[in-house]
Amino acid sequence: MGDKHGHSHHGGSGHEGHEQHGLVEVTLLLEDEHLDALDETAAELSRDLKQPWDRGAVVRLALSEFFSRRGKIT
Repeated sequence: MGDKHGHSHHGGSGHEGHEQHGLVEVTLLLEDEHLDALDETAAELSRDLKQPWDRGAVVRLALSEFFSRRGKIT
């Protein structure tokens, strides 16, 4: 199955719950220091916003800001 960007998705791997929210499961290779920063930021946001944040949410926030600044998304 493919999406509007021509990316293929493999069925049966638990994507069904994520796709309804517009999320697609991916694998990223990050440096150790990035994981530490993601965990620290997730903890700070959870504390400050009084709702749980995880690494994935912080990555999505960072990517949204990055692409917004570059005019790729609005």
